[in-house]
Amino acid sequence: MQETFNILFIDDEENVLKALKRLFIDEGFEVFTALSGNEGLEILKNGEFAVIVSDQRMPEMTGTEFLQHAKKLCPDTIRIMLTGYADINASINAINQAGAFRYITKPWNDEEVILIIKEAVGRYKLVKENKYLFALSEKQKEELQTYSKELEYYVQIHTIDLTNRDKEIKALKEKLQKNLKEVSSALSALIELRDKNIHSHSKNIAIITVEIAKKIPLPSSDVETIKTASLLHDIGKIVFPDIMLVKEVGELSQTEMNLYMRHSDTGHMIANMIEGMQKTAELIRHHHEQFNGGGFPDKLKEDNIPIGSRIIAIADRFERLAKSMSAQDSLKKIKSQLGREFDPELYNFLELVAHEQASALFSSDDIVEAELSIKSLAPGLIVSRDVIGGSGMVLLKKNSVLTDKNIELLQKAFNMDSTKGNIFVYKKRK
Repeated sequence: MQETFNILFIDDEENVLKALKRLFIDEGFEVFTALSGNEGLEILKNGEFAVIVSDQRMPEMTGTEFLQHAKKLCPDTIRIMLTGYADINASINAINQAGAFRYITKPWNDEEVILIIKEAVGRYKLVKENKYLFALSEKQKEELQTYSKELEYYVQIHTIDLTNRDKEIKALKEKLQKNLKEVSSALSALIELRDKNIHSHSKNIAIITVEIAKKIPLPSSDVETIKTASLLHDIGKIVFPDIMLVKEVGELSQTEMNLYMRHSDTGHMIANMIEGMQKTAELIRHHHEQFNGGGFPDKLKEDNIPIGSRIIAIADRFERLAKSMSAQDSLKKIKSQLGREFDPELYNFLELVAHEQASALFSSDDIVEAELSIKSLAPGLIVSRDVIGGSGMVLLKKNSVLTDKNIELLQKAFNMDSTKGNIFVYKKRK
């Protein structure tokens, strides 16, 4: 028998509630409605709800206030804000303060609303399943402890049972770990759908941070947590408008900068909702803290910043710098900020990792980086640095393979903005 999930809509406009209820009449959900926050809270006390959707502007209490109360009553329920375009900041506050999953703008698209609610129900099922598995694992461990106390007397009788229970517990733990990895993969895929550049950036950082953590060395469990946090450290950027994803930090307006400075907090909130990812969430929250206390969101300093966050911070800056300059120049810039932005004790490990990656890239002594004029380019060569035009625009990204077509485009671009300069490529040593 298929399980039916309850959904609660709260809005002070009755016609809005009727429209939403009609929308889900054939979707297999039990739909409840309330005309105020107080009425909604009374309904929540008398049942279990998978999803709550609340309007922001209501007379008795705002949607953010209602969702904060609802979070205390039913913390596992997925919370969504329904708002007009003028209340986007309030929706962001709902995400930060009330743990809202996301927001829906008025007027809405019917198909999009149905998909969002179904996605939220799926997330609710995943949270409940993980909690169930965790509780089951804890119960099994308690049983094992009870049997251990009686082991001296029952050792021969219960040897087989004990072995079987150990296998069950191991299987449950493996399933929990598998669920966490699947959730991490899903969130990573979500980042890639939002912005492929963030996704590839996070993958590169994960490689660097794992190698640094191993060289320190940190325990394998910590290395795994740092790897997951590196992959998801920019998950909070999924709430950014599209225009912010193509801007450098220095190009952001004050309003955009305020939103940017909350993305690590948003990422922490998203990861913290998942059972078993609390340590990962903490590293995400603090990856923009600075060693001298000048970072955000909590202005932590020195050893008060988790070691994993300090590693992600220095790897993040190195990876971004290395996209537009050599590894050696990138390291010089990092070195100039030791003790201010970055932990000085991490620099030698970063330098080792950077050199190892370079040696892996240039695995043959016959391969070198060469500076060629635009007329000397040939198909098949690999660009070793971003190609920047005279206007500052990136014409071709690092590691791109030259073809007849993009060589022709580069030549035209160089001629149009009268750029004088050469292009760096990988080629065989003569």
